[in-house]
Amino acid sequence: MNKGNLRKNLCALNVSLVSEGLVKGTSGNVSECLPDRTGFYIKPSGVPYSQLKPSQMVLCDFDGKVIKGELQPSSDTAAHAYIYRNMPDVGGITHTHSQYASAWSAVGKAIPCALTAMADEFGGEIPVGPFAVIGNDDIGRGVVETLKNSRSSAVLMANHGVFTIGRNAESSVKSAVMCEDVAKTLWIASQLGPIVPILQKNIDYLYNRYHNIYGQKEV
Repeated sequence: MNKGNLRKNLCALNVSLVSEGLVKGTSGNVSECLPDRTGFYIKPSGVPYSQLKPSQMVLCDFDGKVIKGELQPSSDTAAHAYIYRNMPDVGGITHTHSQYASAWSAVGKAIPCALTAMADEFGGEIPVGPFAVIGNDDIGRGVVETLKNSRSSAVLMANHGVFTIGRNAESSVKSAVMCEDVAKTLWIASQLGPIVPILQKNIDYLYNRYHNIYGQKEV
């Protein structure tokens, strides 16, 4: 994908956070690496989603410094840069303050793996990362540390919101959508009675089936 198409696609994915109900106001962001990993594009800071344009995506290096762009990048740029530096398989990152997932983060509780869709997508619980201030790479450090021993592509940063990773921006947005969906379902379940987690052997089976057997093979 050339840079023009990457910016256009990334802009659309950022805007999709609104239609998916994952953000309010100007909060949240999606970023994506260049194919050669010489930098990444990220949403500009504080621009309303209704006014967002592909040309406004800001190109930054893996130290979080602006390479190209007229606007200031997201306040989470340093966190994204740290994740890209330390997780070389990650090509896209999404951050949201989605309501139900953020509620779990506010009480410091991981979302237990009690749905087959969770086992498929996340391979276990969605863990909670440490509290970290915004504006430097502390959030990125917390994301990397929390996910390094987890199959989950999502992490609930304590008292904050959701960060998700993927091989590209689209897959990280998918993870954010799924994270909010299971966060809501399991909150509802918790009102009905104790949540019953899936056995680990079944989680392992479902995760392998979904990632290695389900769907169509790429050609």
